[in-house]
Amino acid sequence: MTEHTPQNYLDYTDRVWRGEESLLAHHTGAYTSEKLVPVRDRVGFFPAFSNVAVFDTGDGPVLVDSGDFRTAGQLHTAVRAFSDRPVHSIVYTHGHVDHVFGVTPFDQQAQETGGERPEVIAHQAVTARFDRYLQTSGYNAWINRRQFGVPSLKWPTSYRYPDTTYADRLTVERGDLAFELVHARGETDDHTYVWIPALKTLCTGDLFIWNSPNAGNPQKVQRYPEEWARALRAMQELGAELLLPGHGVPIVGASRIHQALDDTARLLESLCEQTRTLMNAGHRLDAVLHGVKVPEELLGKPYLHPAYDEPEFVVRNLWRLWGGWYDQNPANLKPAAEAAVAAEFATAAGGAIALARRAAALLAEGEMRLASHLAETAALAAPTDTEVARIRADVYARRARTETSTMARGIFHWAAAESAAVAEGTDVETELTRSEAGRKQAAGLISVGVVDDDSCGCGDIGGEVQE
Repeated sequence: MTEHTPQNYLDYTDRVWRGEESLLAHHTGAYTSEKLVPVRDRVGFFPAFSNVAVFDTGDGPVLVDSGDFRTAGQLHTAVRAFSDRPVHSIVYTHGHVDHVFGVTPFDQQAQETGGERPEVIAHQAVTARFDRYLQTSGYNAWINRRQFGVPSLKWPTSYRYPDTTYADRLTVERGDLAFELVHARGETDDHTYVWIPALKTLCTGDLFIWNSPNAGNPQKVQRYPEEWARALRAMQELGAELLLPGHGVPIVGASRIHQALDDTARLLESLCEQTRTLMNAGHRLDAVLHGVKVPEELLGKPYLHPAYDEPEFVVRNLWRLWGGWYDQNPANLKPAAEAAVAAEFATAAGGAIALARRAAALLAEGEMRLASHLAETAALAAPTDTEVARIRADVYARRARTETSTMARGIFHWAAAESAAVAEGTDVETELTRSEAGRKQAAGLISVGVVDDDSCGCGDIGGEVQE
C-alpha cells in the first residue's frame, strides 16, 4: 500500500503523470496535512481537493488561492509552520467558493495580534461574482444539491471580497519576488493565472485541473472555450518548469508542462473549430451536437479524462456563446408547456404507461438516450403514476451508473431519486440516502471532493461545489 505522506508526494505525482496511479488519493485528501509539501526552494504546496500554492518572498508569504472552508484551519497551521512572518498577500485565481474560503483564519490572526489583514488580490470581476452569488444563493443551492447529491446543501452568503483588483495585467512585487497576474476568460470570466519568473513557476488556477476542461457545465453560467485555449497557448510560451494547478497534482519539468498545456489547448481548439464549421453550414444544434467528433486520443491522457465536465457540454456552451439559446427547431421557439406536449404524445401512444414500457424496452436494448426521452415524456403526462415513476427511476439510475462525468451523473442520479420518491411515497432525500454511498455523498459539504470509487481510473473530482 502506498504511504501518503508529504515526503513521498512528489513521487506520487510522477506516478500520476505516468498513468501508474490515479488522482484518487490527492482528491480525497490523503496528502492534506498541517504541513506544506516543499515542491522546490521557497515554494510550498498545500495538496487538497482545492490546492493552495505558498511562496516565501522574504517579506511574508504570498498565497495563490486559499482553498475551501473545511481545510482553512489546516492551511493556516501549515503556512505558519512554513514561515513565521504574517501572510502578506493572497491571490484569488477566481471566485469559485472552493478557492476563496481559507482566508478567515489569517484575518483572525491579524485581528488578534493587532497586525494588518492579508491583502486579497483578484480580477475585478470577482467582486461582481460575489454580488451575484448573494443574489442567486437559492438557485445555486438547488443546482449544487442536484449536481452533487447533497439535498441539505446551503449556499454561502458571506464572502471575503478582494482589497485590490485589476483589469488585464498586474505585477505584484513582494520581497524579492515578482508575481505577474494575467486575466484570462476560460472556466470563468474572472480568472487569473500567476507567473513567478524568478522561480519558473506557473499557477494556473482552474485553467488546468487534471480533467477535461470545465467549459460546458450545463447548470452554470457561460464558459469561454476559445479564449481558454488562447490562455493555455500563452502559458505554454512562458517556459515554466513547475506548474501548480487549482485541482490535481503539480507537474514538474518544462517538457511535461508544455505537453499538458498543448494537449488541453488542442482539445478545446478542436471542439471550437468543429462547432463553428457546423454552425456556419447552417445546421441545427441537434446536428452540431451529434456531428462534432471528440479527439479520443486526447481524452485518453491522464489529465484530460471527462470526469467532471465533458466535451458534449462544451459544444452546447459554444452554441450558447456564438448562437444564442434558439436551437433552430421552430417548435422550440415558443413552445407549449412540457406537460401539455407530453399529454398529447401519451394520448397518441395509447397512454403514458405505453410510453414508459417502451422506454423500459429501449433501456433493455441499451438505447438509454431514447429511453430517457420516452420515460421523461411519460412522467410529465402522468406525474403520479407509480409504474411510470419506477420505469423513469430505472432509466435514470442506469444512466447515472454509466456516465463518466460528475455533471451528467449527478443530474441523472437526482432524477432517479425524484421518481423513486413518487413510486415509494417518500421524498428525494430518503431515496438519495438509501445506500451507504448515498449517505456519504449526502453528508458532503461545499467544496469537498467525495470519491467513493475510481471506476474510470481518473480520480473523479466529483464533490466540487462551484458556480
